[in-house]
Amino acid sequence: MVDALGVAVVGFGWMGRVHTQAYARVRHHYPHLPLRPELVAVAEEVPGRAEEAAERFGFASATRDWREVAADPRVHAVSITAPNFLHREIAVAMAGAGKHIWIEKPVGLTARDARAVADAVAGAGVQGSVGFNYRNAPAVEAARDLIAAGEIGAVTHVRIRLFSDYAAHPEGALTWRFERERGGSGVLGDLASHGADLARFLLGEIASLTADTAVFLPERARPTAATAGHSRAAGGEPGAVENEDYVSCLLRFASGARGVLEACRVSVGEQNNYGFEVHGTTGAVYWDFRRMNELGVSRGTAYQDQPVSTVHVGPGHGEFAAFQPGAANAMGYDDLKVVEAHRFLRSIAEGTPYGATLTDAVHSAAVLDAMTRSAERGAWVAPELPG
Repeated sequence: MVDALGVAVVGFGWMGRVHTQAYARVRHHYPHLPLRPELVAVAEEVPGRAEEAAERFGFASATRDWREVAADPRVHAVSITAPNFLHREIAVAMAGAGKHIWIEKPVGLTARDARAVADAVAGAGVQGSVGFNYRNAPAVEAARDLIAAGEIGAVTHVRIRLFSDYAAHPEGALTWRFERERGGSGVLGDLASHGADLARFLLGEIASLTADTAVFLPERARPTAATAGHSRAAGGEPGAVENEDYVSCLLRFASGARGVLEACRVSVGEQNNYGFEVHGTTGAVYWDFRRMNELGVSRGTAYQDQPVSTVHVGPGHGEFAAFQPGAANAMGYDDLKVVEAHRFLRSIAEGTPYGATLTDAVHSAAVLDAMTRSAERGAWVAPELPG
């Protein structure tokens, strides 16, 4: 018996579309999932965008007011893909209305926001999943298993990078992403949040850090109409960029390992250059998102001049078997969101969290807050989890 589950999407930019497509595909890849998501409602404040989404993807209803979704008894689960400054308010309201939530990172603007959402979800007894999609790559899960099994010895140090050019053009519009009040911490929330999650997912808790941040394009033009994605706004009224284009951070893990995390949204020549290199006392493991289905592995007893092998992930790694029948058949970005959708829906069906949770979001946000404090003080600080 497969039960229908009414789902809604709040915020219909690019990520809202990705969530919607994941709901549409999830039972193709996971046919034994006991829930069948049905697209009940879509909310988007930009005029006409919700109606267009409903017509294109088959939502039963469309609205500009997310509060109508919270009040809709047909809706049992909600994807929250609206701008960052709305995350806390929407998520707390949805949990209070008894809706399960799948929310994009960062969960609000601060760790306190993320904690408020986590507490609301726990208090309502609903499930909450978070969009840390890179940890869902089968190669990343294989790397975590390899590290945990001690196959590269004791971890000594890690480098995590997230470089992109999406904001590199000087005519990029001054949207909410560049405002402190609505976007929060700039590249910290957008890219470094993934880095903080990957660091903890692979190596455990971060004990302390020191960070430096910079704004390289201090002024942009305000858009004169509704924007989507990373639009241009040549000739608009200029305004100040209020949050970070770049962050570099030194990490000390509770295990004693050391790390470097670096992220930039204005790296000309870099398109989604995300990845990590983890080094241990007897080996190393490497991953590059642009070659998502490969893992570089060095292990053995040679120490010096020890070779690196390329492992093509296959059905024995993570969720690969749900998408491809044999090793080296490529998975893509949208597949990672289908994995997320499956884990979210499985959490609802079984009443047990699967995948990235709001606890993970709180920890990531605490690391981002610590980066901000460190950059302001020029000192080492410890991430502080809000009470």
